[in-house]
Amino acid sequence: MANGQWYPPEWPDRIRALAAGTLTPVAARRAATVMLLRDTDAGPAVHMLRRRASMAFAGGAYAYPGGGVDPRDDDHLVRWAGPTRAWWAKRLGVDDETQAQAIVCAAVRETYEEAGVLLAGPTPDTVVGDTTGEDWEADRAALVARETSFADFLDRRGLVLRSDLLGAWARWITPEFEPRRYDTWFFVAALPAGQRTRNASGEADRTVWTRPQDAADGYDKGELLMMPPTIATLRQLTPYATAAEALAAAPGRDLTPVIARARLVDGEVVLSWPGHAEFTKHIPTGGGPA
Repeated sequence: MANGQWYPPEWPDRIRALAAGTLTPVAARRAATVMLLRDTDAGPAVHMLRRRASMAFAGGAYAYPGGGVDPRDDDHLVRWAGPTRAWWAKRLGVDDETQAQAIVCAAVRETYEEAGVLLAGPTPDTVVGDTTGEDWEADRAALVARETSFADFLDRRGLVLRSDLLGAWARWITPEFEPRRYDTWFFVAALPAGQRTRNASGEADRTVWTRPQDAADGYDKGELLMMPPTIATLRQLTPYATAAEALAAAPGRDLTPVIARARLVDGEVVLSWPGHAEFTKHIPTGGGPA
């Protein structure tokens, strides 16, 4: 393959079916993912994980910590620092404050579940230190198993969610021909002082800190497999010299959802992501991808 674009073998048939009107799209679940950054002498590095090849969704692909919204985080107000829930609702383009809270909670929870990093603290201007003790690990495992909600975890620990440590960066919606679909908000955040990442995810077989440009080079060489939103957001991080610069740029980012379109053109199906020409595919109506 010319590069590392994730392109499952079943896609052409599903794309043709969508274009022909014989495939009914499933609803997209709300989700959040976080590009966790830390500064190095060579510029900011981003924390990535490689999804196990056995995973039903994007197996073998490099991605960021992330996952679906827990509906339990919609209806339980958590202790909150940073921009108001109303501000976040407007920024994220959702209808109400409870949805905004649930999406931000998902971003913070998934970063803790999959990387062991917690963007919360005992007061609105602090962050917890080391989270690698046995008691923290027991809480993290309970969150992964959905035995407790993130809101209940924060309450019991007496922690304030630090929404001010997150910057909303992009929003991508899984194509309509996919059997599993997510409406995903991408965030940036800096690794808090005193905390360290680890491979805490059962969904990953490898984690790495990498400069965005190095990871993008690996993708371009076909060495690293990635979904379009992952490589697109990686490329968007390359201009920034520090994690703080990337966070400062987040409020100006366009959060218009990006979703692939499949249309029939001159006897072939053209799959494209608006604004991202590098991902365009041409699929013959009677065969595999061109």
